[in-house]
Amino acid sequence: MRDGSDAGQWTDRRPFADEAGIRADLAGGLTIDANTRFKYSNHGFGLLGLAIATITGEPCVDWIAREVVAAAGLQHTTPDMPLVGGVPAAQAAPFARGHSAKWPLGQRLVLPGDNPTRALDPATGFVSTASDLARFFAQLSPTSKRSVLSVASRREMTRRQWREPHASVERWYGLGSMSGTLGGPAGGGWDWFGHIGNFQGTLTRTAVVPAQDLSVSVLTNAADGPSQVWVDGCLHILRAFERHGAPSRHTAAWGGRWWTLSGAIDLLPMGGDKVMVANPALANPLLDATELAINPRTRSGLDQGRIALAGGYGSHGEPVRLVRDAAGRATEFWLAGARYLPLAKVERELRRKYAAP
Repeated sequence: MRDGSDAGQWTDRRPFADEAGIRADLAGGLTIDANTRFKYSNHGFGLLGLAIATITGEPCVDWIAREVVAAAGLQHTTPDMPLVGGVPAAQAAPFARGHSAKWPLGQRLVLPGDNPTRALDPATGFVSTASDLARFFAQLSPTSKRSVLSVASRREMTRRQWREPHASVERWYGLGSMSGTLGGPAGGGWDWFGHIGNFQGTLTRTAVVPAQDLSVSVLTNAADGPSQVWVDGCLHILRAFERHGAPSRHTAAWGGRWWTLSGAIDLLPMGGDKVMVANPALANPLLDATELAINPRTRSGLDQGRIALAGGYGSHGEPVRLVRDAAGRATEFWLAGARYLPLAKVERELRRKYAAP
């Protein structure tokens, strides 16, 4: 079983299962034959927690807090919501409350998110921060110099043991870690491992790229938060910088966000004389991105360039330029014949033309 005979604990319709509840759910035997395909199970992690408690002779959360959390140097992580003065710490300290999805109500509602997870704590009950998650997952990399696990154990944990079935995205599962390869024209070749997590009103994902000594963690406090998409977007952007290099002194001034009626674009200066035109609305902002070549030969040329690469429906080969005021601030960006402005100017323009009196 993945979540038991009544999975309402995940939608806050019932308390989380205790040990007796998990044992009762698992007493019916297997739902599929063992070792035939990958199938994630929260009850499986709950069973692992019971095994830890039996072997160590202490509550699973206490053992994990000492042997994993403290040993990894995590300062802002705790198994399950701690109590302060008899009440959940979320009521006594800063805490990012979860939110429902926007629909079906057309608005988001704040969810408490401080209910105890009891016997399912090993599957879901950890309270943490993005920095601690990035630090912890980085230590699971086989290349990390510090870890609570041996190099051999980390290799086995992140090894691709089971392919995710019935999925359009190529992903694998190891021992408690998922993995894959960053795809697409802006980022092929980066192998990653990590995991996702969700609780009532939250959705998170962390990914590690061992070859780059890189760990990225995105936490959202909404049930439909796009943490998975945003991590991939971050990796695509970082991969592009790894390929093209950091901005030069000639292109650094071209960075920024510009707007028209159609929305926003981001200019991303990179190595040499290259500036990428990113679309922040896309899961991969650099997918089929237009590339600009900036003219560094003269001072005035630093604000001018051309479209060095664009799709068949773009303005390939045409000029681009920045317009500056007397103080040297960029006030306009021209992409061929399209004039882009700062957000405040476009807001005024749109309100003046289209807003109701």
